[in-house]
Amino acid sequence: MIRHLVLFKLNKGVERDDPRVVQGVEAFRALGDTIPELRHWELGWNVSDRPIAYDFAINSACDDADALRRYVEHPDHQAGVALWREFATWVIADYEF
Repeated sequence: MIRHLVLFKLNKGVERDDPRVVQGVEAFRALGDTIPELRHWELGWNVSDRPIAYDFAINSACDDADALRRYVEHPDHQAGVALWREFATWVIADYEF
């Protein structure tokens, strides 16, 4: 299995209730039900007030590297990524477990 972690930082001046953010969250929330390669899918807002903390996280898992590639290339995933590019930056970690 491969764990796929993504941590998002909203751009300066962008808040959680920004309509673009709301749309981006809903686009990613739906992926767990639409992309068969995902074996685990959870996401949520950070609850920490530490200054180094990111704002939003996705924790997911796929069977193998090929499944992860298919997930990343899936049109629904790509559409969500395009939305998030408008208001956030992110870091990713993929590892076997």
